[in-house]
Order: sequence, then structure tokens, then C-alpha cells
Amino acid sequence: MFQNFNHRSHRLERLDTGDFSPAEYTLWQAEMRWINRLLGDTRALRLSLGKELRDFGSWPVSILDVGAGSGELLKTAGKMTGNNAAFLVGAELNADAARSIGGISGMFAVQCDALQLPFADDSFDFVISSLFLHHLKDEQAITLIREMSRVARCRFIVIDLHRHAAAYYLYLTFGRLILQRFTLDDGSLSIRRGFRPAELTQLADLAGIRDAVVERKAAFRLVLSGRKF
Repeated sequence: MFQNFNHRSHRLERLDTGDFSPAEYTLWQAEMRWINRLLGDTRALRLSLGKELRDFGSWPVSILDVGAGSGELLKTAGKMTGNNAAFLVGAELNADAARSIGGISGMFAVQCDALQLPFADDSFDFVISSLFLHHLKDEQAITLIREMSRVARCRFIVIDLHRHAAAYYLYLTFGRLILQRFTLDDGSLSIRRGFRPAELTQLADLAGIRDAVVERKAAFRLVLSGRKF
């Protein structure tokens, strides 16, 4: 009944294996947008990227979202810039998600492998990623962090889940009341695949990141940020 949270789970989610129907995926997208707005991904980004943008100046800013999904968080980042000339790009492997991003006014999509970003060094002022890192094995996570740092001119920001028993059992308790089984099962497994603060710090160290910072945010979110390695 009780799970062990001392170590990350490496069991794949259905989202990773593709074991879901189109109807389940459509509902998952809607439920995840609601969950992320309610539980703090948007708030975590505003707190982390907002202070960077305040120091950035008034000229157009470029932002890359890695593993951008449908582009919801990138859209939030664009609103934060307060500048219609902002250059917003979503990097996404899934073709349908990439098309969704490309259909949003003022945003561009690049279908690519996040572990081999097809961009030159310092291509974007800021590089962000939310709830993508926990889908990767540790060695892949190190590569992703290194790639994000490589293409970020100023700073990169990674938002992910804090692996914690309270988060897991609260999610299951309330999720059973309102979520489809696909979202409930994958979401609870996501928490078990998440990180402890010290683990994120170690991954950043192994990636060679300079001045890496890990912060705890509301709703069991962790934010890793850093500058060039």
C-alpha cells in the first residue's frame, strides 16, 4: 500500500509508452492544463522568470521552451515579457503538439529531440522547461540540463516535481474524485519519478552548471536554474 520515496521510480508512464487512446489524450491535455494552473507551474515560472525579465531591459527577449507540450507555459512566458516583439519558440518531439504550438499567434515550433537541440550556443536569452525532466533517466536529465545551458545566453529554468509522500497521497486522494484513470495513474507515477532538491543539485553539478540554484515552490514544485557551464 505504501510507496518508497527514497529513490526515483523508473517505470515508464503511459504517456511515454503511447498506451492511450486519442480521447484519453485529449482529456489528459485539458486536465493537465487545469492541474498546472491550479498547482503552481505558472506561478513557479512567474516567480523564477519574472525576476530575470525585470533585470533584462526593454529590448525584445527570446525564450525557448523545451518539451513545450501544447505551448501553454510558453504562452504564459510571452505574456510576462509585455513585449509583442518577443521571440517565442517551443521545442517538441511530438508532431501533433508541435503543430499546436505553431498554430498559436506569435509562437514558433521546432520538432526536435530535446537531448540534441538544433540550435547554436547562446541562441536564446532564456530557456525554460516544465514537467519534462522527470520523464528522463538521470543520464538523460544531465544531457538535457547541459543542452539547455548551452543554448541559453542568460539563464535556464527547469520546473519539476518534488518527490514527496504527501504530494503522492494527496494527489491520489483528490484525483480519484475528478480525474480520468489515465491522468490519475500517470500523475501519481510522475510524482514517484520526480526529484529531491539534493538530487537536482547533483544533476546540475554533473552537467557542469555554474551557480546552479534549486528552490522549493508551492504545491511540491522544484525549480532548478543556472547560467552557462
